[in-house]
This record gives sequence, C-alpha cells and structure tokens, in this order.
Amino acid sequence: MFGYVLVNKPELKIKEFDLYRSYYCGVCHALKEGYGLTGRMTLNYDMTFLAMLLSDLYDKEDCDFEARCLPHPMKKHHEKRNEFSKYCADMCVFLSYYKGVDDWNDEHGPRGWLEKSALKAKADRVRSLYPEKCALIEKQLDMLSIVENAGQQPIDKCANAFGEIMGGIFCYKDDIFREDLYNVGFFLGKFIYILDAYEDVEKDLKKGEYNPFKDEYEEAVRTGNFTKFDEDVMNILMLMIGECTDAFEKLPLIENVEVLRNILYSGVWVRFKNCQEKRQEERQEERTKEGVKKEDGSL
Repeated sequence: MFGYVLVNKPELKIKEFDLYRSYYCGVCHALKEGYGLTGRMTLNYDMTFLAMLLSDLYDKEDCDFEARCLPHPMKKHHEKRNEFSKYCADMCVFLSYYKGVDDWNDEHGPRGWLEKSALKAKADRVRSLYPEKCALIEKQLDMLSIVENAGQQPIDKCANAFGEIMGGIFCYKDDIFREDLYNVGFFLGKFIYILDAYEDVEKDLKKGEYNPFKDEYEEAVRTGNFTKFDEDVMNILMLMIGECTDAFEKLPLIENVEVLRNILYSGVWVRFKNCQEKRQEERQEERTKEGVKKEDGSL
C-alpha cells in the first residue's frame, strides 16, 4: 500500500527534480546505513515526501554529499541527509515488515514470508526507538484487520485506520505543527488506502479477498457503466486530497514547497490515471474481440 505519493516529473523543473532525488537518495542511504541491503529494499516515495516536508518545516540543516551507489555505480549523485532521513528510513522498515506480515496472513506466499522474516529483527529495533508510535501503528493495523475481516464495511471506516497510521507517522513531535501534520498524514493515508483499493479491485475479487469497492465494481460490471464507478471513486479521492492540502497550506514551508505541491496537487493522481487508462484500453480490446467474433459468426 505504498508508492502512491509520487512526483509528476514532466511538470517539475530540472533543479526541482534533482532536489527531490537528493532526498530520495538520502533516505536510501539511511536505510543502507541502518539496515543493510534488505532495509534498502523497503525504500518508498511516500516516506521521501515526508522527509522533504519535515526537513523544510523544521528548517533542519542538511548534510550534502556526492556519492555512488549500487543502482548508479558509474556516476556520483547528490544526497541530502539529516535526522529526518533516518526517521523516515525507520518508518519504511517498520511499515514494510507489517506489509510482509499482512501478505503472509492473506496469501501464505513466499514473498510475504521472506519479507516478514527478513525484517522482523529490524522492526523490533525500530519499535525500541519509537515505542509509542509503533504501538499506535500496530493498534491501527489490528483495527484495520478487524474491519476488513468483518466483511463489507463503509469505505470511510476502513480508510480511517490507515489514515490514523499515517497521521501518527507524520507527527514527528508534539509541538505547534502537530495538528496540521497529523491532518496532512491522516487524509493522505485515507487517499492512499482508497486508491489502493480502486487499483486492486479486480485482483481482489478474482482471489475472493476483501475490497471495499466490491459492490460498486460488481454493479459497474453488471450495468457496463464503468464511468460512474470511476467518477465516484475520483470524487472521494478529491475530498481526501482536498482536506490534506488544506492542512498542508497552513504549514510555513519555503525551500521544498514547490516540489511538495507538485506531489500533492498532481503527482498523487498519476497512479489513478494510469489505472483508469489501462482499464479503458482493456475494455476496448474486449469490445473489439467481441465484435470480431460476432462478424465471424455471421459469416
């Protein structure tokens, strides 16, 4: 349930994308330094967004480095590292561990088993660093599991649990920014949960797994009105990101604000649009095939 908080690269200036990449590489380095190669594999865009947000908000001086890495061995790249790089790296590991646990519980596949096994000791270390925050995450993950196992529940009830998780992670400390940071994380978390459910609805129905859009999607299949389904989901997502950006704009951000706005106002829609376009293409191909079969039958 990660990788939705993206930049929209074509709409960024070159220097803005380089700035974003420097924070991404900084979190990646913190993962390697703290958790090795296995930890580095938990890197995600969502925590890069948070690293940029916190670095700007708290005006923390960055340590700038030029370095090579395994994915880019031939050319040095710029990295920005600070205490938020490490914090976001810790959160990457902890969330990825529970993603592995969830995958194992749902499917009992090798990927989930490997992920949870490889990250368990690392997640225990993160828990010792942030006991209250990790307890909150675990509590809300349990709540999410209870709600999903209860069957078809209102989408908001399911999304709230993941929103609480992200809200807690975004609140780096208890200060005057806590409420706005919580709201940014909470509504962004709800957006991520809803978009993930939208993207996975066909796969989940085929596997018989829980998805909050089950009834709506089956109705769309029955009536052939997929446009209404897409529009209904988009309207919910717009409400969530609207609340998120309202809180975001209250924060006194300067240095990274244009990149962060690119993500919240444009980048977060990349996956939705890609999924929507892919489904439209697949439906068009199905209609074309059906038309060919009818023509063959008439001959």
